[in-house]
Amino acid sequence: MQIPLEVHFNNTDPSPAVEAAVRERVAKLEKFAADIVSCRVTIEAPHKHHKHGKLFHVSVDVRLPGGEVIANRDPTGHHAHEDVFVALRDAFDAVRRQLQDYVRKRRGSVKTHDVPPHGVIAMLNKDADYGRISTPQGREIYFHRNSIVGTDFERLKVGDEVRFSEEAGERGPQASSVQLVGKHHPAG
Repeated sequence: MQIPLEVHFNNTDPSPAVEAAVRERVAKLEKFAADIVSCRVTIEAPHKHHKHGKLFHVSVDVRLPGGEVIANRDPTGHHAHEDVFVALRDAFDAVRRQLQDYVRKRRGSVKTHDVPPHGVIAMLNKDADYGRISTPQGREIYFHRNSIVGTDFERLKVGDEVRFSEEAGERGPQASSVQLVGKHHPAG
């Protein structure tokens, strides 16, 4: 870390044990992102005039090159946060998850799920064993009866939603592995 760790106690007495726990958790964060620039942790107890037990509020602010990760654990409704170590654990767990996401995005290793091409059957010529699929982009894709998977060509209707694989055909794009979407048609 380029800037030394800052630990602040508000409305509660400083504790060497709590500060040691914070330092240990920050060291674990540095294993996820070695380029942490600074980390500021604020441990706050409510004012003494509250009727219920003290619920600790912990804030962790981690700065990195080009970004910042902040976790604020609001104690409202979390009676476990009467224990400062539980409040610390929850805050650092939250900041660790955000830090992992930040590092994955920076590395470009965030998974993207490609949606397979889909559309609706726009035309069927059952006598000639082919049809056309209309895509949301307005394209028309040819398919042959042998491309149908999971149902029979005879059961298809204009307007059925399908997903498919697209490949180059002799006369332009054509669909293969055409499957009905969201319908359980028995093959037969």
